Amino acid sequence: MALYTSLVILLITLLSIFYYQSQEKLMFSNQRAELSKYAYIQTKRLKVLHYFFPERTTYPRDPRFKSAIYDIEYKKIFSLLENENIHFNEEIYRAGNYIHFVKLLDTYYLGTKYLIIEVPEDMAWKKEAWKQIAIGSVLAFILFMVFGLILARLFLKPMRDSIVLLDRFIKDTTHELNTPLSAILTNIEMMDTDVMAEKNKKKLNRINIAAKTVSQLYKDLTYLTLKQEQKDHKEEIELQGLIRDRIEYFTALANTKQLYFELDTENVIIHADKQKITRVIDNLLSNAIKYNKRGGTISIKLRIGSLEVSDTGVGIDEEKIPFIFDRYMRFNQSEGGFGVGLSIVKKILDEYHIKIEVYSTINKGTKMVLTW
Repeated sequence: MALYTSLVILLITLLSIFYYQSQEKLMFSNQRAELSKYAYIQTKRLKVLHYFFPERTTYPRDPRFKSAIYDIEYKKIFSLLENENIHFNEEIYRAGNYIHFVKLLDTYYLGTKYLIIEVPEDMAWKKEAWKQIAIGSVLAFILFMVFGLILARLFLKPMRDSIVLLDRFIKDTTHELNTPLSAILTNIEMMDTDVMAEKNKKKLNRINIAAKTVSQLYKDLTYLTLKQEQKDHKEEIELQGLIRDRIEYFTALANTKQLYFELDTENVIIHADKQKITRVIDNLLSNAIKYNKRGGTISIKLRIGSLEVSDTGVGIDEEKIPFIFDRYMRFNQSEGGFGVGLSIVKKILDEYHIKIEVYSTINKGTKMVLTW
């Protein structure tokens, strides 16, 4: 749209310049006829003065114009001009606020080769030209924008229909995934592992981890695709309890890397949408697990007004830190995910005016600090 608007402005500017130049040529054309008549009258007067010289020595004057005469070598013989800037190679031109008309004389009366006629420039044509350009430019801009909008709607309709269809498919699919995914997780929790053989317990644990990983992706996808349809349900959230619940949820996944949680939490209550805050904590914990080293530690420190989540993982290059909240940005291709988790975290935190800072060192770990 910006490119089209720029092209329209450029086109209107070029048309305005062309119109102004055409009006200027029309003004010169009208002036040429008038000034030719003055030059003819002045030539006749010079002829009379030439034949009666030296009895008559007064240069002829006319209240309608001023004039000057020059010889063949451009030397001034006599001049009454207000503007002495003469262009001998042009017939008619603008000299300041005056119009000059140059007449070459075939007969050298009084030694004259060039007769210059000068009249004040009538600015009415310029005011009228600018007025026409201003009105025409506004009308042309509106016309081009309406025309462009109609064309854009016409040509982009197939693409817009495809996007709407794809968006509807993603929303429907996302909605349909909820039921089977919830059934899998619920049935895993309900299974009696006490009577289960050890090898089956390991299989069940792997199914549980895979299902929770898919559940995490499903919740991120749901937030991205259905967030416009979700209302903000603010409530008082007891963060300490919520963090413990989410750690328990991710315990099976953390155990695959033999990770250890260090908790240093106080009783903190915030007023926000619980589902959104859960998405923030889940993504921070999920990243701390995914990018941690085997046998590493995840430290969580909760205080009034701040939350810190640290890991002992692979870390991030300092120069890449400003881009970690960009959607689809992934710095480690070895782990799963679409790179949307931290963009969701940033969006939710911005919504509640919560500041997040990232401190990371390669091969030492990453610390996320939330302050409000």
